Amino acid sequence: MRTAVIFGLGTAPADLAPFQSRSSTEWLQGLPSSAKGADAIVIFGGDGTIHRHLQALVRLQLPVLTVPAGSGNDFARALKLRSTRDSLCAWRDFEAGRVKARAIDLGVIVPSAEPERTHYFCTVAGCGLDSAAARRANQMPRWLRGHGGYALALLPLLFKLPAYSMRLTQFDGEGRRAEEKPTLLAAFANAQYYGDGMRIAPQADFTDGKLDICRISTMNPFELFCMFPTVYFGRHLLSPRVEYSKAERVRVETETPIEIYADGEFVCETPAEISVAAGALRVIMPS
Repeated sequence: MRTAVIFGLGTAPADLAPFQSRSSTEWLQGLPSSAKGADAIVIFGGDGTIHRHLQALVRLQLPVLTVPAGSGNDFARALKLRSTRDSLCAWRDFEAGRVKARAIDLGVIVPSAEPERTHYFCTVAGCGLDSAAARRANQMPRWLRGHGGYALALLPLLFKLPAYSMRLTQFDGEGRRAEEKPTLLAAFANAQYYGDGMRIAPQADFTDGKLDICRISTMNPFELFCMFPTVYFGRHLLSPRVEYSKAERVRVETETPIEIYADGEFVCETPAEISVAAGALRVIMPS
């Protein structure tokens, strides 16, 4: 077996040693130019590293193993890969033929300003409070981002970020529904987690061909501060200020353009359309 390896920021070839031990695999550094150049891909890094390579991974259609080694590892968490040991066990099972690669969905963002461009994401896209926190977190030192940086960036914003007039038009098999209202945060989820462990979309399933949409409408800072810890457990859905739904695609429009981030990375500004590419990525995960 030939396996291509990608090392994200803060990782190095030494991290590959446990995977090389007692393995007959031929290891190649960097993405192959075509699917014939390798049989699988192993990525050492976090959500940002995976996000930056999604376009190529979709094109290659090779099985992908994620080794959580970034400042945020929500995609690996969704795949039940919470440590290097988990990834190593999944890899051993894949090498031995005990597990097969599984096809999962990816989110897709198409900016209205550049409709010819397609941006894939693996976890959650969001705008409003989420984007402001992601922007602040990305300005922090990497070691701080990896130790609660997103939460630290978010907390001060709870008391001062305004709500945006946001129109969400959702499309599914039953037609379309549109609603415009003041919104603090809108998250469009392919997987359950973002922000390093926040369970923003507890019902998300990356094999159902749908986005989970979580909208938090305007509330006073004290209410928002009290609700913040509940997001880690998915209990924010109990709040009457939180709306939760599923759709095949959604169009996001605001009075003035605001930023959309996905997997913790800036993608574009509103307006944009967000949808799902069903079965777009093949992943190696525990059985």
